[in-house]
Amino acid sequence: MKIIAANKRANYDYLISLKVEAGIVLTGSEVKSLRENTGSIKESYIQEKEGELWLLNCYIKRYASSSDTENNPIRERKLLINKKEFNKVQGAVKKEGFSIVPILLYFNEKGLAKLTFGLGKGKKKFDKRESEKTKVWNRKKLSLLKNN
Repeated sequence: MKIIAANKRANYDYLISLKVEAGIVLTGSEVKSLRENTGSIKESYIQEKEGELWLLNCYIKRYASSSDTENNPIRERKLLINKKEFNKVQGAVKKEGFSIVPILLYFNEKGLAKLTFGLGKGKKKFDKRESEKTKVWNRKKLSLLKNN
């Protein structure tokens, strides 16, 4: 698995409860550009339109050797998931108020571009502080065990 882009703020800002892997519909030049690690999902988000999930605001730089004259680096890209997963995601978003957050963009073992997104609830400020405290404590605990 070759990681292209990761959204590090996702786990900080959201309490992720379910992770789903989805394929992405890309053009050939976009795939070549991603192979050079020129993508970013930092400020991207996922939205449902007409029974399909779309990745919005994902930046993929124009491939230098491409003959595409009209290449929009932040165009909407369709996500490919099966109907059962889609219904599960939509139910969680509508009933329980979850957000769909892109987490990781990568190439799998077969060389296909995949996006891992999660269903998460936004953390409050005190939740963020608490998770930071536990992270620091775990780090200190490991160093203390290592020294003894």
